[in-house]
Amino acid sequence: MNALWPKFLKAAYRKEPLASFVVTVGSVDAVIGGLGASWPLFFLGMGTVGVAIILRFWLLQRSHLDRSTPVPEYYLPPNSSRPQLPILNIKKRHLP
Repeated sequence: MNALWPKFLKAAYRKEPLASFVVTVGSVDAVIGGLGASWPLFFLGMGTVGVAIILRFWLLQRSHLDRSTPVPEYYLPPNSSRPQLPILNIKKRHLP
């Protein structure tokens, strides 16, 4: 379990650094408030964790909407309106 915990934290911080930071701050506040019997700090920490979880799900939903496949934009038409150029024959002519 100890080997998996740092990998999980690194993956979470890389995906959503803002939401992960807010979860960390909120959980530290909740632990300090719970151990010190400071219930307003505990509930503030729990509320912060809840807001961070909602923020993370909102960001994930927004990123799924942004990943829609864009329509390619072509700068040239598929067929040219001009006729093709003739094939050039290489003839060696030396003018005197």
